[in-house]
Amino acid sequence: MIEAHHLTKTFKDKKRGLIAAVRDVSFTCRPGQIYGLLGANGAGKTTTLRLLATLLKPTGGSATVAGHDVVAAPELVRTHVGFLAASTALYGRLTAREMITYFGQLNGMDAAAIKARLKVLSAELDMGEFLDRRCEKFSTGMKQKTSIARTLIHDPAVMIFDEPTLGLDVMTARAIVAFVRECRNRGKTVIYSTHIMSEVEKLCDVAGIIHDGRLVAEGTLSELRARYAEADMEEIFVKAVGGEAAIAAALKN
Repeated sequence: MIEAHHLTKTFKDKKRGLIAAVRDVSFTCRPGQIYGLLGANGAGKTTTLRLLATLLKPTGGSATVAGHDVVAAPELVRTHVGFLAASTALYGRLTAREMITYFGQLNGMDAAAIKARLKVLSAELDMGEFLDRRCEKFSTGMKQKTSIARTLIHDPAVMIFDEPTLGLDVMTARAIVAFVRECRNRGKTVIYSTHIMSEVEKLCDVAGIIHDGRLVAEGTLSELRARYAEADMEEIFVKAVGGEAAIAAALKN
């Protein structure tokens, strides 16, 4: 389970001074649940995910992942987390198999365990055709499938996906959405960040909308539809953050 309590993260900028990227954010994501974290660019989504994955230390508040505090026990948190970050690149001269194997070794897995787990992931993500090709020759979809496989090679209980279908063709995106849904069905704890509202409607059990670093709305999809008197998630999102003018102002900043 993931529990965030009043998470806050500030940065110092030479021109803009102190910037509050995340402000007093609290939420819970349980096993067998997909929690959708929604927000415009710069709203604080990725910073929140990086705090949970122990890539950043919070300025204030606290969070626990699989029972371990992200500040007091970051190494233990990492053993339970698979974090797919949009900014993480592949090493072009390695094959997909070599890349995934390397990350399995980093997570302390032996050769037999890596081989068995890789066989499962390759089948689930339909990677057989390119598993032994160098990453430098890959399409965007192949790269993303390889990134997902290396993220999940150690079969973590907690999975954090940051824009996993960004830039993918329809068929590859559908395959990844189906894979994430299956992870939830197996009892994994999943946080899913996306801009694509149709994915939220297909996948998420609970959605949290973040704006200007704050969690401004949260609930099941039915609860959010009732609260904002809208059926469409895009319309709900716009209302939750204060309308079109609020989005424009946030993007301008």
